[in-house]
Amino acid sequence: MLAEIASLGFDHVELGQAVRISQWDGIERFLATHTMRVTSLHNSCPLPAAIDVAATDRHECTAVRAEQREHAQIHALRTIDYAKKLGAKHVVMHLGSVPMASYTERLCKLINSGRYLSRSYVGMKLEAIQKREANSPYDRIVEWLKPVLDHAASAGVMLGIENRTGIETCPSEREFRRLFSEFGSVGYWHDFGHAQIRHNLTLLDHAEWLSEMSSHLVGCHIHDVLFPCSDHQVPFSGMIDFAPLLSAIPSDLPLVWELNSQASKDKITSALARWKQEFSS
Repeated sequence: MLAEIASLGFDHVELGQAVRISQWDGIERFLATHTMRVTSLHNSCPLPAAIDVAATDRHECTAVRAEQREHAQIHALRTIDYAKKLGAKHVVMHLGSVPMASYTERLCKLINSGRYLSRSYVGMKLEAIQKREANSPYDRIVEWLKPVLDHAASAGVMLGIENRTGIETCPSEREFRRLFSEFGSVGYWHDFGHAQIRHNLTLLDHAEWLSEMSSHLVGCHIHDVLFPCSDHQVPFSGMIDFAPLLSAIPSDLPLVWELNSQASKDKITSALARWKQEFSS
């Protein structure tokens, strides 16, 4: 797996939720004899033995049941420990969701049916935002997050809270602002594709949001978007104009390409060569 990634031209990698515990010894052996380094782990990683399918949000910190929140915390602490073992400086985190109808998917379907910014579209979007704001699980997030942050600090690992696509997910933009005003020890992990979809849904302005979050940035996921909601595309194959957005990002932050598994080798290597030519200092 890592040899294939290296053959594409990458010398750093993020290990994600699909990495199984059975692969771990092989990963450590590879890293011990190659120049590739691990920038980050995406919670939960490696995949717990009891779970047979990668599921980022199987256990959520926003769950109503305390048992589920505890499971989520155990996996987060474990991921931090594995990051420390590999010398990875970051763990990318999702912070749950709100149990409500999947308005985001419905809005994408409305756009695809030609009803972008129609009365029905705007009405559904406002209804979704009102329901989401009325059910904020922010207090549960904070209670859950405090011991995780303490554990990360003791391990020398920075948590990067990832922005998500869905209206139903956490944190919302308002919750992000509150989180960063109350915690100085947590970072922001900017996902370009997710932000672009929220931009397309008229939930935010991508450039303005990235600029606002720039002082909290600790890393990014890079992928492109086909309008309106098809993300994880190879850079330069979609609608994102990366050049002006990258100007808000310090050059020393990890930029992790997070691509659809169907992306071809030729398309990836071609895009990476162009990326290095245009953006490498």
